[in-house]
Amino acid sequence: MARSTARPVVRLKSTAGTGATYTTRKNRLNDPDRLVLRKYDRVAGEHVLFREER
Repeated sequence: MARSTARPVVRLKSTAGTGATYTTRKNRLNDPDRLVLRKYDRVAGEHVLFREER
């Protein structure tokens, strides 16, 4: 199955400034803005906001 441009792979970077990242896919039709998720930062040892990089 071919990769769709409607679901691109995005990198999420920690807002805690630790440099931790996650990779995920997002639906561009449902979430046209930058994705922000609260996930666990292993370097900081707590849950923080992760924002989509461009």
